[in-house]
Amino acid sequence: MSKSEAKARITKLKETINYHRHLYHVQDKQEISDEALDSLKKELFDLEQKYPELITIDSPTQRVGGEPQKDFKKVSHAKRMLSFNDAFSKDDMKDWLERISKLLTPQEKNQVDFYCELKIDGLAIELEYEDGFLKTGSTRGDGLIGEDITQNLKTVEAIPLKLEIPERLVVRGEVFISKKEFDLVNKSQKEKGLPLYANPRNIAAGSVRQLNPKITASRKLDSFVYDIVLGKDADTHEERHEILKNIGFKTNFHNKYCKTLNDVFDFYEECQKLREKLEYGIDGVVVIVNNNKIFEKLGIVGKAPRGAIAFKFPQSQSTTKVIDIKIQVGRTGAMTPVADLEPVQVTGITISRATLHNEDEIERLGLKIGDTVIVARAGDVIPDIIKVLPELRNGKEKNFVMPKLCPSCKSKLEKSETEASWRCPNSKCFARKRRNFYHFVSRSAFNIDGLGPKIIDRLLDEGLVEDPSDIFSLKEGDVNQLDRFGDKSAENLIKSIEDKSKITLPRFIYALGIRNVGEETASDLAQYFKSIDTFKKAELQDFDSISNIGPVVAKSIYEWLKEKDNIKFLEKLLKFVKIESQKSKTKSQKLSGKIFIFTGTLETIERSLAKEKVRDLGGQTTESVSEKVDFLVAGSEPGSKLKKAEELGVKVIGEKEFLELIK
Repeated sequence: MSKSEAKARITKLKETINYHRHLYHVQDKQEISDEALDSLKKELFDLEQKYPELITIDSPTQRVGGEPQKDFKKVSHAKRMLSFNDAFSKDDMKDWLERISKLLTPQEKNQVDFYCELKIDGLAIELEYEDGFLKTGSTRGDGLIGEDITQNLKTVEAIPLKLEIPERLVVRGEVFISKKEFDLVNKSQKEKGLPLYANPRNIAAGSVRQLNPKITASRKLDSFVYDIVLGKDADTHEERHEILKNIGFKTNFHNKYCKTLNDVFDFYEECQKLREKLEYGIDGVVVIVNNNKIFEKLGIVGKAPRGAIAFKFPQSQSTTKVIDIKIQVGRTGAMTPVADLEPVQVTGITISRATLHNEDEIERLGLKIGDTVIVARAGDVIPDIIKVLPELRNGKEKNFVMPKLCPSCKSKLEKSETEASWRCPNSKCFARKRRNFYHFVSRSAFNIDGLGPKIIDRLLDEGLVEDPSDIFSLKEGDVNQLDRFGDKSAENLIKSIEDKSKITLPRFIYALGIRNVGEETASDLAQYFKSIDTFKKAELQDFDSISNIGPVVAKSIYEWLKEKDNIKFLEKLLKFVKIESQKSKTKSQKLSGKIFIFTGTLETIERSLAKEKVRDLGGQTTESVSEKVDFLVAGSEPGSKLKKAEELGVKVIGEKEFLELIK
């Protein structure tokens, strides 16, 4: 075949493949088999390999990228990419409409109608086209700047590489994975002995951030486009969807115009029934003010547009049986009952355990071993038993009896009048020791990379460590003989430990695992005592004089510091660890007197580090929303704290604004 003949054939192949691709991925129709389409793609690929000068950027073969990229470039968005505030009930929705109505004229209020979209369990993206060709595809990032993932998005068949329009166009949408493909990916992960993905969104997010586009292509991602940012425009959001569909984008045909809020409620209930039948996951309905002029007038609050809201579904539920109730020993000796469940899927995730908190919770539920229960994932994350179905009992169920002895060390359990939990009083209990090790190396404490629970278990089982301070005396030769531990992995672990031999005082105090001392209390103690020597010598009245520390916490800290074994442990640990000076760490007091609270997921900085930055600059952090709070930092998917903060008039800022504050 001559070059001119190959060029003509390539043109025909591209047209045919693109036709069937659009038919299958956009219109959900199929005229030829997958095998036949694959054969056409193979022929095109072979011709392009023979004549590489004939490859064009809109070729179907370019959906599977070339060599892996070394890194992702940053790209600025045409306009800030926002996320939505959440509503969980009809009352929440009525309150939202009332709030935005106050900002409108009587005439505008009468013009408010809605466009409703399924809230897809995926990852938001922005697509930019120039001269009809896909130029850039990017992630949300911090809303202003995202990652350039163009090569990866070219592997998504539902995203057009070429449009029949000459002008610049910027659109936004969602990338997601179907339930079927999600199951296949996890099946492959299991066969390879790799960890399973928690939910479809994790796979979508991880797939588009692969440095090798071929890995992205193997995941068979899908996409819906739902908004126009620049280019063609319309008077209503509904009309934008029609334009997108006519141009050639895949839009969700379930989306619907709703004239009134009651119509929105009807659509919401329809979607709840539809949810299980869909090929992809959804967690609610996005409700948008349809009139674009009114939408723009309503503006932005925090990180969200006032004119749109995510109406979330209630927590997903399923029924299963409680096989047994076992006791988990915590690092402070607390006994936590944990229900072993017959494995059950809730919102696509298989769960087999649920925390029961304490003995009182079991009594409140009226739970017996063998009961049929309703299990939910609170906020689509945490497994929780919310109800027992006693009418399904067969008489073989058993009452749970709290053990009188610790299941690990057999010490007699104790329970104070002020607590709901039973505790093991033995500070040398092996189960407590193991949990204390986990806490010591955790992210908010020493944060030692590569030293997870499995490695700690092996070090303890082999007798290589007795207490957490022994970690810092380990040498490569101590660990490279362990099963599956080579010279390189041993070298990496020891280097990681050495890198964390310097630590701030708040992290050091938190790492000690003192009962009732969390991150905030550790920070208060560090601010008050300034040095570990002063902290060690403190008397009970010193702790009582700290405003945020009550008598119960003060007593537990004081008693810990007077315990002989703890004194020896501290002296030993301080031989290996250097605590950074509080004064040298605090270069500025620009946030002095300011109180911060965080909600949602931060994308560019870990929450523990963000809190530490606030404290370093003289500010305070808290977990409780009140009028005393100066700033609420809202990440993606914020919780109920955001709504309460707005009601109290607390200033809400996004991650970008927060990073500017702590510069």
